[in-house]
Amino acid sequence: MDDIHAAHIRACHVRIALSPRVLVVGILNVTPDSFADGGRFLEPQRALEHFEQMVGEGADVIDVGAESTRPGAEAIDEREELRRLRPVLEVVGKRATVPISVDTRKAGVAERAIDWGAVIVNDVSALRHDPRMASVVARAGAGLVLMHMRGTPRTMQRYCRYDNVVEEVGDELGARVRRAEAAGIAREQMILDPGIGFAKQARHNLALLKGLRSLHRLGRPLLVGVSNKSFIGAVTGDPVRRRAMGTAAAVAAAVLGGAHMVRVHDVGSMRAVVRMSASIAGT
Repeated sequence: MDDIHAAHIRACHVRIALSPRVLVVGILNVTPDSFADGGRFLEPQRALEHFEQMVGEGADVIDVGAESTRPGAEAIDEREELRRLRPVLEVVGKRATVPISVDTRKAGVAERAIDWGAVIVNDVSALRHDPRMASVVARAGAGLVLMHMRGTPRTMQRYCRYDNVVEEVGDELGARVRRAEAAGIAREQMILDPGIGFAKQARHNLALLKGLRSLHRLGRPLLVGVSNKSFIGAVTGDPVRRRAMGTAAAVAAAVLGGAHMVRVHDVGSMRAVVRMSASIAGT
């Protein structure tokens, strides 16, 4: 990693930490099997076009992922994940006008993605999957999203047992923050995600949105991902392709609950929801 990229990473930390508004994170899945858009952007040219579209619609960050983490998903090997990521990141990493996040649990993938221009690692396992991940992030000084999950994407729905989901998620995220700090990652690098839909039933997801503000006790920016998830369908009865309105309501709830960042598929529409919700919250 050269000095210019290192400086870019540091600048992105400052930009996120000091942002006076809620940031919109656009989702770019270069996968055949993600729950909402699997296969749509697997071809590199379509992925690049969608990347540019989301930037044009106002995305503040683009999160690029090449391995599905939907409930029940099987893991893929590092070589396949890199094969899907490389044609996209090697191009956009050199010319992107917004920070790029890589959605991966694998240290080797994170390392190469950072070389290709990523400045944030979005690790749904919160450093539990790969023992090398902490050292890769610490050495690069990259941003790190620590997400709450129990088990793995394949097994996580077996672990939906909570007495107080908001309190327990907060405690478990706090433990991951301490683990990251012990590994040499500065608190300023960390963003926390309560893991909506990961090892949680619909009632747990709704409780987390309602109680989101209590997670501010952890002292780090909160990223919330609700876009098109199954708990919305559980409430509205809508299939994935018809969850736009339910997603909008959940995004609004996240913003009103104090989320600093929201992760969405439809950047253009959700940018308007974020602006309106943030305006209400600010009155």
